[in-house]
Amino acid sequence: MSASSRRLELFAPAGLPEINRGDDLAPILTAAFDRANTKFKDGDVVVIAQKIISKSEGRRVDLTSVRPSAEARKLALDTEKDPRLAELILQESTEIVRKRLGLIIARHRNGCVVANAAVDLSNTGGADTAVLLPQDADISARAIAERIRDAVGAEVVVIVNDSMGRAWRKGTTGTAIGCYGISALLDRRGQLDRAGNELQSSEIGLADEIAAAASLLMGQGDEGLPVVLVRGLVWAGGTGKASDLVRPREQDLFV
Repeated sequence: MSASSRRLELFAPAGLPEINRGDDLAPILTAAFDRANTKFKDGDVVVIAQKIISKSEGRRVDLTSVRPSAEARKLALDTEKDPRLAELILQESTEIVRKRLGLIIARHRNGCVVANAAVDLSNTGGADTAVLLPQDADISARAIAERIRDAVGAEVVVIVNDSMGRAWRKGTTGTAIGCYGISALLDRRGQLDRAGNELQSSEIGLADEIAAAASLLMGQGDEGLPVVLVRGLVWAGGTGKASDLVRPREQDLFV
């Protein structure tokens, strides 16, 4: 059977304001798209940079208020990191997976294995300031999707995007750390390929693929484009959470 042609549109509106604690993101995002003459529609996917969600949820930390523990000072000495950063890494993680000079790889409380437990010092909105991940990005995604639905009547998917490295490849890519309204992990095992063979191990990280595509517009520096609308995506339905993408520790062959 021949495939039909497909088209996918991605759009990142400019002009979003600096986000602060307590800001309601749904009307801010809706207004940004309204200014660009774009209205949310059912089935749209809204990809949002983790950092503006964290800022709105009060996950910004003044480093001058951090008091490093003895364990943090030891970790900082071993890695030549700021002891205050090391303290936040320990607070945000369940395990230090690897460490060397200049690098700490930790298992975040959400299960992701990531540098510095995803404690971020860039684009924080102030000097001597760190930004932590949302407490639960799946819950954050759901709340924003519901607020958009209540405001404009559109049933949208929301994906929370963060940049993460990969164990066996250089460079960071967009990664879904929160998801609502779509299956984050698409299981195609048992289906047939074009030759009629049964798929044995095809699990697709759908939310990660969408996040990576959105990152092409978001960027990872000074672009200032923290939200991307993805329109025209075709998927088989279903719902899930970004936490579905995290491989359980007991299945990890490399840690």
